[in-house]
Formats: sequence, C-alpha cells, structure tokens
Amino acid sequence: MSDSRQDPAPATPGGVSITAKTASIIIPTFNGASRIGHCLDSLVDQTAGQDVEILVVDDGSTDDTVSVVNGYSSVRLIRQANAGPASARNHGALEAKGAILLFTDDDCVPMPDWLEAMLAPFQDSEVVGAKGVYRTHQKSLAARFVQIEYEDKYRLMAGLSNIDFIDTYSAGFRRDRFLEMAGYDTSFPVACAEDIELSYRMSARGWKMKFVPGAIVYHTHPDTFSRYLKKKYKFAFWRVLAVRKNPSKGVKDSHTPQIMKLQLLLAPALLLAVIFDLVARPRVPASVLVLGGFLLSTLPFAVRAAKKDTVVGMLSPVLLAARACAQMLGVAAGLIYARRKPVEKVASSGSTSIVEHESISHAVSSHDRG
Repeated sequence: MSDSRQDPAPATPGGVSITAKTASIIIPTFNGASRIGHCLDSLVDQTAGQDVEILVVDDGSTDDTVSVVNGYSSVRLIRQANAGPASARNHGALEAKGAILLFTDDDCVPMPDWLEAMLAPFQDSEVVGAKGVYRTHQKSLAARFVQIEYEDKYRLMAGLSNIDFIDTYSAGFRRDRFLEMAGYDTSFPVACAEDIELSYRMSARGWKMKFVPGAIVYHTHPDTFSRYLKKKYKFAFWRVLAVRKNPSKGVKDSHTPQIMKLQLLLAPALLLAVIFDLVARPRVPASVLVLGGFLLSTLPFAVRAAKKDTVVGMLSPVLLAARACAQMLGVAAGLIYARRKPVEKVASSGSTSIVEHESISHAVSSHDRG
C-alpha cells in the first residue's frame, strides 16, 4: 500500500476514519489446508506493517487446516464446530476488532492492492457495503467461459451508482451495519446465496453499496462443464430461497442480466413446442421458432465473448442453452424445497440479534493467537 495510506484519515461526519487500522479480514474455511496458504500469503504481505487483523474461522475442519494457519504468526485463528460458512463468517464478525469487515474465501488469492481498493469506497460515510471481482489464470475452456460470464455481469454493475449484490469472495461491510442485520442467514447450509440474501436485505433498507472493479481476487473456477452446470443448478436452487425472502429482487437485481431470466424458459418452452408440433403439425414447427428465438437472445453475449475469446464466443449459444436448462432444473427443485420449508426470518434489531442467531448454528469456542 502507498505511504499516503499510513496515517489515519480524518473521520467523516456520521462515519469512521477509514484507514488500514479499521479493518478486519475474515476468511471462513472447512478442510482448506491445501488452498488457504495461497490466500494468507497474499494477505499477510498486504497487511505487513499495518494495524489490520486477519481472522481465519475454522468451521470444524478434519484435515491439517489448523496446522497450516498456525504457521502464520500474524493470523488469528478462531475455531468452531461445523456449522456452515454463514455461521463461520458471522462468528468472525463477532470476534473482529475492525470497524470495516472484509471477507474473502479460502480458495481466493487477493491482488496486492486488494485491501486498499476494498477500503476506498468507505471514505464515503454513506457507503455500507462494497464488492470486488473475480479473475482466473486457468486456461480450460470451461473456466474461460465462466470468467467471461462474470465479466459480462461486471459490465452491467460498472454502470450503476449503487448495487444490491455483494458476493463473499470479495466483500466489505461496516461492522455495525453487518451486526444490525444479524449478518448472514445461517438457514443456508452451504456457501450459496446467503451472501446474496444479505445484500438484498441491506438494499431493502436503501443502504448504499458500491461495485469496486479494482478489488481483484484470483479464483479457481469450475474446469469442466459438468462441474459448471452442477454449480449453476446449485446456485439456482438456493437463489429461490433468497428471492423468496426478498420477493422484489425476483424482478431485477444489479447482477443478473434480464435476458438470462428469459432464457430460463427455454426448456419448458421447447418441451411445450415439441408437444404442440406433434399434435398440431403446423407448417412452421413451433420448436424451430423457440430455438430460433433463443439463439437470437444469445447473440449479444456471443459477440461480446468472441471479442475476448473466439472459441468461447462461437460455443456460447450451446453453453448458454445448457446453462438455462441446469438453472431451470435448479429453480424447479428450489421451488419444491421452498414449499416444504417455512420461511425463517433473520432478526435485525441490533448486535444482540446476531449473537442469538449464531447460537442456533452452534458457534463455539474460539482462541486468540498472539
């Protein structure tokens, strides 16, 4: 970080002095021994000489994660019984000493200026949250497609003055506001959509959140299309619950292209069109019209993708069709699951509520190193 960031900045009205001394970086992990070292190496280098704490919350790992983290004298280790990533992040927030909470994941490697970039938006006392971006070094076709897919969404967010979608891989929040909202909803048992749901709740209060394209973390994306489609199915499944708790976001949010929602209808529309063709035998098959309409809907993305990667651009219509089918299956399964599961409300009346919420998730003893 540059020397200009060493001295505390003046406190802004209604806010706090935003310097490195105000931040806590929280990383939840479960059996992350093979990957978390790369993340910590980057963060330790960034925070050297700064009064920034790094907290790793071990969510009941059974591998050598604890030993790996213990090798970093400047990192504080917090341990809890396995309760899921939402609980682990909330536990870290309770233990944190910084006014600004920064989150990343154990499979991410933040760029050297990530800390500085993530703190910058909070110079504005009205900003409550901030979100960075993914990049990858991978060369597989699937990973290249995933990266371009993310970048297409970032293109939309870059033009917005305020966002409502903050992913945990590169996230920042004012600690008091995070605790006021009771943190992440621990009814999500896996790392999927609990971060989106919190963003939606914050947005509903009219709180300002910013997209920070310069806050970059490198990540390992799915390297095969089967893994990619399984991930899309899972995201769609859990997104149903996030939207169920925040219905207005089912119409539009700052991260999801509207055309993607229309493309979800491909599978059911094509099925109905095939049935219609078999029964009515029209001169122009309805199935052809459905496929033609879908193809047209993919062209803008395909053209943008081709400018970055010719092969990805050429294959985009097929890949987007596969994505739409996987997401539609996830939505259908999510709707069935949601009908059987009562809505769990997250208390947000103050910092006490997160303590009560954490007890449900069995957050237990922690110890401080150093």
